[in-house]
Amino acid sequence: MSIKYSICKNCERTFKDEYNFCPYCGQDDKEKLTLGVLFYNTISNYFSVDARFFKSFIPLMAKPGYLPQRFIQGKRLLYLHPAQMYLFISVVFFFLFSFISRDQIEKDNSVLNEDSKPITANDSTKISERLKMEGIEVRGIADLDSILKTQKSNDLNSDLISFDFNKVKADSLIKLNTPEAEILKSMGMSDDAGFFERKLYSQMLKFYKQRNGGSLLQGFYDSIPIAMFVLLPIFAFILKLLYYKKGSFSHHLVFSFYFFAFLFMVFSFLVFVDLVFEIPFWIELIVMLSTFFYLFLAVKRFYGQGYFLSFIKSNVAAMTFLLFVAPLAAAIMFLIAFLFY
Repeated sequence: MSIKYSICKNCERTFKDEYNFCPYCGQDDKEKLTLGVLFYNTISNYFSVDARFFKSFIPLMAKPGYLPQRFIQGKRLLYLHPAQMYLFISVVFFFLFSFISRDQIEKDNSVLNEDSKPITANDSTKISERLKMEGIEVRGIADLDSILKTQKSNDLNSDLISFDFNKVKADSLIKLNTPEAEILKSMGMSDDAGFFERKLYSQMLKFYKQRNGGSLLQGFYDSIPIAMFVLLPIFAFILKLLYYKKGSFSHHLVFSFYFFAFLFMVFSFLVFVDLVFEIPFWIELIVMLSTFFYLFLAVKRFYGQGYFLSFIKSNVAAMTFLLFVAPLAAAIMFLIAFLFY
């Protein structure tokens, strides 16, 4: 009886045809590329949606600190890898969050577009009545036009984005197709402006022309996933400072991956419920406060210190992150979104 051989399409080595998998590289020799196989491989390779996720989900939510503790102990095949779990849950969160962010962006754009519409006769009547209630006498359309122009040029907080310049003058220069350099100077840019100042005023003019504050908000939202990959190691570094004798930096990073995965799971739940019906504020507050309690219990289990020290250090870590690191990151993200979107 002759023995049949196959050639692996991956490593191109010969092996017996009776084997379903190449004994050298492990590739499935009999698998045909179909849409089902392609979809399954994509999900399993990038999101690892397998039995380990479901084995990891309940401990993640119900046993604070259990998963990082087991991972550090070497139990790494029973549960989903911390980075994979964080990645999958964060993708779910940002997918759900995109529905809310889209509505917010559309709302901001509609507000700015509404502000830029010309005033009709009905609008002038309503505005005149409102001004009279505030003690401002309007004798005619000329008075109303003068008041509104003064208000538009002086009220710097009337729009979503504040522009500290004379809007009436800027609108006139834009309608006359004045060179951008002249318009920027009228907005307050100095004659010897450097790259950063020129870029800042140029972006300010772009947003003012388009009345598109939503694009700025979209840029801010787009930068959040990237920022989280920076903020997560910073949180691990804070833990390293608080527990400098409790393992290497990688140990604290494992804890941070699982903890942020838990946070994104909680946020995903809130966003999903909020898409169905509006959640009362007091419920959202209780859920958010519960994440601090979760961190306290997770720190207690993972680092093995007493309740008092765990309570103090968990609060120090959380407050340092929320009061200093997160606001600084938000300011940088907003600046990046403003300059490059």
